[in-house]
Amino acid sequence: MVNLAIPATGADEDLARAYAVAAAVEDPEIPVLTLADLGVLRSVRLRDDKIVVSLTPTYTGCPATAAIQLAVEIALLEAGLPQACVETVLSPAWTTDDITDEGRTKLTAYGIAPPGKRGPAGLFADEAVECPRCGSHTTTRISEFGSTPCKAHWRCDSCLEPFDYFKCHR
Repeated sequence: MVNLAIPATGADEDLARAYAVAAAVEDPEIPVLTLADLGVLRSVRLRDDKIVVSLTPTYTGCPATAAIQLAVEIALLEAGLPQACVETVLSPAWTTDDITDEGRTKLTAYGIAPPGKRGPAGLFADEAVECPRCGSHTTTRISEFGSTPCKAHWRCDSCLEPFDYFKCHR
């Protein structure tokens, strides 16, 4: 995960507030996740006396990128931080490893199977997708394409419920 420029105790209150505001913005496609949960909030820092919030999209063609940027800009304005701006940072690229453990827990509770994590060799574990409803590992992919481009459609062979799986992005 990318280290965020989180203000230390006693640091500029506006910077700390900007971080908290940006971190709390919900993803428009998966509103159970905040930008911090999803790992797209890369940093909040001062540049030339201006607060700069850096975001990395889940992929460069993500249709939610503009909506996320606008939501952060509005949240910053509403928080009384009109001098703040939002920038897109493409490197390092976002991966599903950037989703926090709390974000993974929220996805499961919401009914979306979270992506696997990288193994010791740096590759994603090639394990069965766990059903977010009953926990079974006996599942079948129905379609590589789910309700959004970042998800695939799966079915549990135990409880027979369909569910989305958040695809691994390497």
